[in-house]
Amino acid sequence: MIEQEPTRSGWRPVGPPQRPVLFVNPRSGDGIAARLRLADRARDLGVEVVTLTHDDSHEKLVRAAVEREADALGMAGGDGSLAVVAAAAAAHGLPFICVPAGTRNHFALDVGVDRQDVLGALQAFTDAVERQVDLAEVNGRPFLNNVSLGIYGEAVRRAAYRDAKARTLMETAQQVLAPHGQVPELCLVDDAGDAHDGPAVVLVSNNPYSLDRPPPGTRPELDGGRLGIIVLDAPDHGARRPGRAWSAPDLDVFAPAPVHAGIDGEAVDLGPPLHFTIRPLALRVRISRQHPGTSPSASLRHVSPRFRQPRAPKP
Repeated sequence: MIEQEPTRSGWRPVGPPQRPVLFVNPRSGDGIAARLRLADRARDLGVEVVTLTHDDSHEKLVRAAVEREADALGMAGGDGSLAVVAAAAAAHGLPFICVPAGTRNHFALDVGVDRQDVLGALQAFTDAVERQVDLAEVNGRPFLNNVSLGIYGEAVRRAAYRDAKARTLMETAQQVLAPHGQVPELCLVDDAGDAHDGPAVVLVSNNPYSLDRPPPGTRPELDGGRLGIIVLDAPDHGARRPGRAWSAPDLDVFAPAPVHAGIDGEAVDLGPPLHFTIRPLALRVRISRQHPGTSPSASLRHVSPRFRQPRAPKP
């Protein structure tokens, strides 16, 4: 196939894969995959579908697909399900396809997938554009969105978190920040050389979140090659500033014991020290040609219209 020039937003039209595999988590997004008969629709497009169950080893199934010489890997599920498949795709140089069948679908939003068009996202297997984005890691474990430490890291461990995230987070904050509460013993140094001991919240993201343009909670780009870091210090009678945000290619966080963390919304214990790093342009991502292809917070000068087949040059 003749390689075509990238569009203004960096996406390149590509041909369809020959042996694609889609992993489906039927428990994500209140069962949206089952309601839409997502697996059947994918099979109609010639995609092999692997439906995950409680007893399955996600990593083992992905390895088996790679051993069967899959040439594209997709995941239909929530943000917590994506990183395993994305990491395998990056390790083997395969394209990764995100089908937004979860609850929030943060990665899909920031990479430019139309979250309201779940079935349309399957067109990434047949009529796609591709670009490379960054993949972040903490202690060698990849993540697509963010790792949260402190209050949020404690909250995601609670059984009530998935059903009432906001309430659980507030209750955890009240307990941790109360006069006799225990703030997680974390320590890190920011870009100005100032130490943050016992911060209430540490958020490390795969590229920085937008803090000065709407909508909040989105990332303008996923190929900037830098981590986004936000630190909120616990109240201590005004002895220090409340927090700081910066970006860096890596970060070390120290602690005297294993750290409760939320990795893309999943509860995980991490052994200290925590080393965060970013792998620039490590992941090939494909999306439907009909989807936007930009984050809602991307600068207007980076936003391009919906994809069109490039015009032939005039003679």
